[in-house]
Amino acid sequence: MKRIGVTGHRSIPDEALGHVRDGLRAVLREHEGPLEALSSLAEGADQLFAAIALECGADLTVVIPSGDYEDRFEDPGALAGYRRLKGRASQEIRLAFARSTDEAYYAAGTYIADSCDRLVAVWDGLPARGHGGTAEIVAYARALGKPVTVVWREGAARD
Repeated sequence: MKRIGVTGHRSIPDEALGHVRDGLRAVLREHEGPLEALSSLAEGADQLFAAIALECGADLTVVIPSGDYEDRFEDPGALAGYRRLKGRASQEIRLAFARSTDEAYYAAGTYIADSCDRLVAVWDGLPARGHGGTAEIVAYARALGKPVTVVWREGAARD
């Protein structure tokens, strides 16, 4: 089974959203045979990737960084998306962190990078805004020698 993981921004600007959706679909559809998608289901790229992966027939594995992760969602729509997608997952990996911290997010990102055959990064190419951010997980995956596919619309700026 091919395993594709995701890392990405929580905020995707409207001018990039269609391009990102198309790019994620293209990456997921290029693989034949059984497919497993790994995501932490954070708002934005993680949830978008998970939803498209399920549409493409992939099994979804969710990687939950901490015990209080669900409490960290501020947007009710993002929380509803998290719960809906988590309910459709075929497997759940829950990390041992009690609280959602940058270290917990980093551990979830590195778990996904360690576990996948390919990492998809919804990334504007800029440095991470904190420990465990997209750029840091991309650098980690590349250091492991994992193939990384970056999906972003050139010229689009994240909020």
